[in-house]
Amino acid sequence: MSAPASNDHLSASTLFDMSGLKCVVTGGATGIGLMMTQALVANGATVYITGRRKEKLDNAVSHYNKPPGKIIPLVCDVTSRDSVAELTTKLTELEPNGIHLLVNNAGVAKEQSIKFGTTKPDMNDAVSLSQALLKADQKMWDETFASNVTSIFFVSSSLLPLLAKGTETRKGYSSSIINTSSISGILKSSGSGQFAYAASKAAAIHLTKVLAATFKDVKVRVNTIAPGIFPSEMTAGESDEKNKSVLKGMGDSLPSKRTGEDQDIAAALLYLAGPASCFVNGQIVHPDGGNLLTSPSTL
Repeated sequence: MSAPASNDHLSASTLFDMSGLKCVVTGGATGIGLMMTQALVANGATVYITGRRKEKLDNAVSHYNKPPGKIIPLVCDVTSRDSVAELTTKLTELEPNGIHLLVNNAGVAKEQSIKFGTTKPDMNDAVSLSQALLKADQKMWDETFASNVTSIFFVSSSLLPLLAKGTETRKGYSSSIINTSSISGILKSSGSGQFAYAASKAAAIHLTKVLAATFKDVKVRVNTIAPGIFPSEMTAGESDEKNKSVLKGMGDSLPSKRTGEDQDIAAALLYLAGPASCFVNGQIVHPDGGNLLTSPSTL
């Protein structure tokens, strides 16, 4: 006799339940990383947040460490091989049965001080344009790629055995890596002069695809979220006493008529990280308020 028909396996509580999952979010105390941390905790996950600033980590814990999940802060500089190795050792001790999700979210925008603004160079004058571009220096490019691209490779590679173990120890689930890229890695515009940032985010998208193909046989998936304009220290320049940032007016030109909000990132994250995501690998999700509908892009 066949089992009675049921829709229970299609309920949102089943598809996106994060209960019992062990997660790591780099840069998880502010901006988009904090939004992701909140989404995971709200749905029952244990979340290890990393960052270089202990005060920001502790502040996130004090405000957002609420049941059903849990936040645990771990200081780590993802651009340091030694620091990443220490993080891996610590997580191996804390989670001997492995982890289920790594979010490579930590990133920088080093060109904030030189990006095109109200004093945009004459785009029809080669000398003016050259002078504006050469305000950047190689160190700025190196630091941008170290944080936004190179760290993804080394953190993912270092935590891969823990992720694979997480797959082995949780029936019906495959662990995954989610890389935070940006719509800037897809748009063809100058990004207001942030060329290193845009190039690094495009590289992060390609690295996602390469790692997804490389890790497929150890049953660890790799996907990307490429957000549009969201409030963060990177876009707003600061955060408040609750590690939150505010943007005004920047989304007015988008089809959405607003910038991104917590729930927009949460929905994308839960889609890629939830129990029903195991059929998704090597993909890019664009929560961008319709930006790609109105701007030239590489898609």
